[in-house]
Amino acid sequence: MRDRKPIPKNQAEIVQDTITPYLNQGKPVSQNVFTHRDNRALNTTRKTDKIKDISIGLEDIDFALKYYFENVIKPTIVQDGNRMDVPVMYGSPERWKSVQADGYYRDTNGKLVLPLIMYKRSGIEKNKSLGNKIDGNLASLFQTFETRYNQRNQYDKFSILNNRIPSKQYYVSVVPDYVTITYECVLLTNYVEQNNKLIEAIEYASDSYWGDANRWQFRTSLDSFGITNNINTGEDRVSSTTVSLKVNGYLIADSINQHLSDTNMHFSPAQIIFTMETSDNSETFAAINKQAAPKTAMGGASISDSYNVNITNIAAGVTNEVSIYLATSKTKYASTVTTNTATFSAAFLAAPLPLSPTDKTSFTYFVNGQLVDINSVTDFIDNGNGTCTLTINTGLLQYTLVSTDQVIIIGKFQ
Repeated sequence: MRDRKPIPKNQAEIVQDTITPYLNQGKPVSQNVFTHRDNRALNTTRKTDKIKDISIGLEDIDFALKYYFENVIKPTIVQDGNRMDVPVMYGSPERWKSVQADGYYRDTNGKLVLPLIMYKRSGIEKNKSLGNKIDGNLASLFQTFETRYNQRNQYDKFSILNNRIPSKQYYVSVVPDYVTITYECVLLTNYVEQNNKLIEAIEYASDSYWGDANRWQFRTSLDSFGITNNINTGEDRVSSTTVSLKVNGYLIADSINQHLSDTNMHFSPAQIIFTMETSDNSETFAAINKQAAPKTAMGGASISDSYNVNITNIAAGVTNEVSIYLATSKTKYASTVTTNTATFSAAFLAAPLPLSPTDKTSFTYFVNGQLVDINSVTDFIDNGNGTCTLTINTGLLQYTLVSTDQVIIIGKFQ
């Protein structure tokens, strides 16, 4: 083990080391780009996932052209009174060299293959006019795709009747690199008339999107045609046409860059709505609980299932002001944060009689998205000038605040 060389840390590990001391102090850290990438709680298993990571390579573009030739253009010729399909073949280096040297192509048995469409990729050029990323190893441009139904969002009438907002499934993919790819295509036939039919069919499909509609499609245009007729003594008669194709494609590499770009899948949180329950005696609540208990037992409803709890019983004699006050729950963000205080541009909502006055127990407190225990709140007062001041007991909180911390309060604001 002493001979083992040290392994250098990557950029993600270096950043994680810088935030570890803050995590050990118990202080919640805001969700920035680095902590999001290293938070294992945000990872979602892909073992049962039927949708794979999105990757588009040069082979996919090659296959798109072959698919369009065979299934959309469907090139055919008339030979000896019979209509026959023209085979489409990708030009490997050996095949392409044979066609360029001899003017035609023979199979492994030496038989002349006519008619034939052969194409090959001749050049790739990066298209920087459509977009350019700053750092390829830390891409920040993403596309989000939403699935219609999933295991957390199954279609049923129960969700519709109970006004349930389901959890949606999203797939995130990095924005691709845009490239311009050129292809050379050779049309080989016995006669010029047959070659003309192929040229007409391909030219008509120019400036359209080639490829499988269920996979990838790329805008393809024709640049030029070069016609050659080979009629030599003692050789086979061949009519040849060279077509230059330009394809506007895009690439997403299936490599480490894809992982660093944070291509993943996640679920959105489901919404659960609680309505206010008020009563003037305990018998009313007992009656409500007795009626609601069979529904809970049958449906298995719980907070984790994200079902709405919609039980309302406003007792006689409760004023409209009291109902509005009980239903009020507004969110406010701190405008100024110091070591142990936070200032808000808001005012308390006055509690109508016979309710208790609005105080610090009428609110819920969060620092960087983490709930703060009410015992750690020294006081939360209304200054009377449209602002409120929160004072924190940093000894009980076990950390101090800084100006960049996000402090949120939810409760009885005007």
